[in-house]
Amino acid sequence: MKVVKWLAIIVLGCIAIYVISIGVALYRLPPVAALADRRANLTIQVKDWRGRLHPFVVGPQNPWWTPLESIPPEMKWAVVVAEDANFYRHEGIDVKALKNAIRYDLEKKRFARGASTITQQTAKNLFLTREKTLTRKLKELYLTRRLEQELTKGRIIELYLNIVELGPMVYGIGHGARYYFDKPASALTPRECAFLAAMLPGPRNIYNPYRHLDRVLKRSDTILGQLRQKGVLNEAEYRQALAEVPNIGGMQKKVDQSFAARARRFFRDLFGFFR
Repeated sequence: MKVVKWLAIIVLGCIAIYVISIGVALYRLPPVAALADRRANLTIQVKDWRGRLHPFVVGPQNPWWTPLESIPPEMKWAVVVAEDANFYRHEGIDVKALKNAIRYDLEKKRFARGASTITQQTAKNLFLTREKTLTRKLKELYLTRRLEQELTKGRIIELYLNIVELGPMVYGIGHGARYYFDKPASALTPRECAFLAAMLPGPRNIYNPYRHLDRVLKRSDTILGQLRQKGVLNEAEYRQALAEVPNIGGMQKKVDQSFAARARRFFRDLFGFFR
């Protein structure tokens, strides 16, 4: 009995220590109220595709920054239908989607499915790492609630669209629009909006247009269909968007340059090995 009692005390002690550590971690999280000021600038750290950290300015001081009024409505709705269909109805957390994700993860016995809302992704991208731990998730949920309390939905989606990853050190739709289509985000067509939104789940791998352009185009077709169902596009606009072939000449040039650069590095390393 004494052993059981001591084990219970140890377990309860560990739980208490963990709860206290979580409380301290939440208390130390940065405030979010300052982000309500659309003139605010915040410097965060982002990773390139080699894992190196770089400073990144979130706010008007960033040359690629695209203010809310310059973001096409089709771009806003494309990310909503693609990433968080209930964005304008929930208060930061989609409980139903979260339950389904937890059930799926328990079945797979690993973190296999995400259920992050746009607000959760914004909180994570602004303040947290991408590690899949319970502590990080609790921080994310806390920050999500704070963002929803302090900011409007418009401000949240403005921040989200200006920090999403769309390519190698390409963060935000302002840079993405220039990188892929050589135009400002305000000039994006519905097809181009859907194209960028289609990349969001995995611009490095599964939806990397350098490697899987057909996959990105197919998903963008689905997003355009959802925009039609939502009434964001009328029938004529939908048909026109489907018929449009994205002008990817600039992107193909980057693909060719990227391939040439990889080839040069390969032969340089190969010859260096035999020296």
